[in-house]
Amino acid sequence: MVQTVKSLMLVMGDSKIVFEKPLVLRRIYVKIVSVLPRSEAYKSHISFDDPLFHSYFIITDGRPDFEAKGDGIFQGDIWLRNPTPISIYYTATEILI
Repeated sequence: MVQTVKSLMLVMGDSKIVFEKPLVLRRIYVKIVSVLPRSEAYKSHISFDDPLFHSYFIITDGRPDFEAKGDGIFQGDIWLRNPTPISIYYTATEILI
């Protein structure tokens, strides 16, 4: 079992791979949380193996996190994009077995 914990910051318009596709192990848990005061209005996009973000999951100031667990979760690259005009800090956790 391997647990990966990351902290990152994205400036306006920036996008990055948060977790790369596991090659040997398989992902059973992933959580991404934006770390900003509740007073800030923002949104972030999470994309699964799609760096152009044609299809994405949105986290906002009302729901500042994304969590998935179990055997059937996505196994490819996980991308994160900040489309808002402020810098956003994130923490991310992944568990592989």
